[in-house]
Amino acid sequence: MENEAIKKNVESLIDTFLYAGKISLELRKKGLTKELKSDDTPVSNGDIEVNKIISEKINGLTPGIPIVSEESSENKLNENLKDFWLIDPIDGTYDYINNLDEFTINAGLIINKKPVAGLIYAPAKDRMFYSYGDNSAFELTKDKPIKLECSNNLDNRDIKFVSYSNKLKPEIQKIHNDLNVKKYVRMKSSLKFCVIASGEYDGYVAEPRAYEWDIAAGHAILKHAGGSVTDFNNQEISYGKKDFKNPSLILKSKSLL
Repeated sequence: MENEAIKKNVESLIDTFLYAGKISLELRKKGLTKELKSDDTPVSNGDIEVNKIISEKINGLTPGIPIVSEESSENKLNENLKDFWLIDPIDGTYDYINNLDEFTINAGLIINKKPVAGLIYAPAKDRMFYSYGDNSAFELTKDKPIKLECSNNLDNRDIKFVSYSNKLKPEIQKIHNDLNVKKYVRMKSSLKFCVIASGEYDGYVAEPRAYEWDIAAGHAILKHAGGSVTDFNNQEISYGKKDFKNPSLILKSKSLL
């Protein structure tokens, strides 16, 4: 897919994400129906409805590119995918069903196993992020795209990270120490990629956990803002792996590269 087509498709999805976010909040206000999936993680009618809205729009824009979504089984067993969309309709379902604000709606476009575009919307915070190429990552602020440059000068300030947990595992603590991280805050959803891309935080470290649909959109946004997404061996993440499971992760802002 050509760069101009990727840009056009991403920009065509922004209003759909804003609408899906509005629906997610309306459904939560009415009271969500919830159940446990086979892996004992929660899913709500909000997850299902947002998945439907986003998937239908993407299918209309790119009918020849398959979708792999957290909330649907179609294509999850296909281990030969090179070009595909990864969707997580509600990333941070726990926050969503417990009336917290950090959950996000995510979609990432993978071409030749690499992320080339991403959209992340945090409805309760009304923060919309998207990207479609190098130096083309943005936050939509008051209907205007503000370019994300992932850089905040480290002079005379402490390095600040986000973390999945308030309690760091030893291997993560070691990486924090090696990078001279002085402060960290807990953040579970894909919003972590966006606040690093915006320069609000400097990085994130995680052991192997979660799935590709949890990180693809954020990977694209952070990379296109000038940051990096690698594993603990400094290898960039590729997509379409067996079971779509993630390796270890280190996210870094441009200021740490």
